[in-house]
Amino acid sequence: MTWVTRQTCLDSMTVHQTDRQIFRLAIPAFFALVAEPLFLLTDTAIVGRLGTPELAGVGIAAVVMQTAVGLCVFLAYGTTAGVSRHLGAGDARRALALGADGIWLAVGLGVLLTTVLLTVTGPLVDAFGVGEAVAGHAQDYLVVALLGVTPLLVMLAATGVLRGLQDTRTPLWVAVGGNAVNVVLNLVLVFGYGPFPALGVAGSALGSVIAQVLSAAVLVAVVVRAARAEGASLAPDLPGIRDAGRASVPLVVRTLALRAALVVGAWAVASSGDPEGEAVAAHQVAFTIWTFLVFALDAIAIAAQTLTGHALGAGDRDRTRELTRRMIRWGWASGVVAGLVLAASSPWLGPLFSQDPAVHELLVPILLVAALSQPMAGVVFVLDGVLIGAGDGRFLAWAGVWTLVAYVPPVLAVPLLVTQAQSLLWIWILFSGLFMGVRCAVLLHRARGERWMVLGAS
Repeated sequence: MTWVTRQTCLDSMTVHQTDRQIFRLAIPAFFALVAEPLFLLTDTAIVGRLGTPELAGVGIAAVVMQTAVGLCVFLAYGTTAGVSRHLGAGDARRALALGADGIWLAVGLGVLLTTVLLTVTGPLVDAFGVGEAVAGHAQDYLVVALLGVTPLLVMLAATGVLRGLQDTRTPLWVAVGGNAVNVVLNLVLVFGYGPFPALGVAGSALGSVIAQVLSAAVLVAVVVRAARAEGASLAPDLPGIRDAGRASVPLVVRTLALRAALVVGAWAVASSGDPEGEAVAAHQVAFTIWTFLVFALDAIAIAAQTLTGHALGAGDRDRTRELTRRMIRWGWASGVVAGLVLAASSPWLGPLFSQDPAVHELLVPILLVAALSQPMAGVVFVLDGVLIGAGDGRFLAWAGVWTLVAYVPPVLAVPLLVTQAQSLLWIWILFSGLFMGVRCAVLLHRARGERWMVLGAS
């Protein structure tokens, strides 16, 4: 066998091993991530049977909830990166101590966010300018749903610890169990069954909160067991919690830019002249489906965070580069599949969430727009994962800010330049094409360089 033949075989084996690692982490992460937005999908599908105003109200509430919780996604991402780096450097005890700091940070942030948001629920809903009926349902849902913020943040942090330990199976089983509980509780509490009265949208929120508390308790128990096995401290470490909070600031800015883009889009839809809530309801359904696909595509990004952090922690630059190349290909291929599935199913998705034919008619075109952008979105999410795993948060923060600056003015101009019937479609074209397109270009440029490849445990 010649040297060239041997090298080709070794390269083929390396690629195969890399794919196996990605597959082993990404497949459980895929099902866990798909299961997470099923909380909202379940609420949307069940509440949609109550009527269009109820569905639109949950849509407004969902934007507020997802913005609040989404801003804290760094609790999973930052924890995954830190834990995987220390694990790659051979220090499992320190990795789990960092994970405990992340969970305590989640508890503190959850209590603070819940307290603040409960005091401003009314003004937040009023800011969307929807009708009285829609606003009432949004407030009914939010007042109860906000009680689930702390368990949701704890779930994020504990899941991040387990991902950093390369355990994506446990979050999967917890997500499946939590969603099963959520479905049952929603059906019972929304429509009433036996001794339980029909609580409407508030019952939907209550069912989700109970399921979230149970899920958080199980995840924390698994982390505690792992920490005790390694002799890691579980007590609150104020310097460690403070360091975790400080390191998370760039990821907060990055997430804030993304959430701001979503909120601006929802506001533009609501302000385009929609007294019956049909456009808002269609936007909510499309946004829920898009979020479902985001979580699905983000499975490769979870593998990227874990494997990139581990490789850099072990000081292996070449391995990091090979992982990045392979995961970009995985992201693109996954996006193609997601886009084809979404485009093919778009005519039949509307009736699953609403009985209003007007909502169905508005929904199909924007789902086709979203389908076209899925391959690009797959690359964006993968590169996000690579750079988060590398700890390149400062770059991601600035990239998010400048992308938002390019996106906001044209979106805000849409209600002024086109008719109400055209506004919803143009808002989705700008989000899928402009916002995601700029993000893709910026992240690809960064990945080609090496400034983000910092080696070692720190």
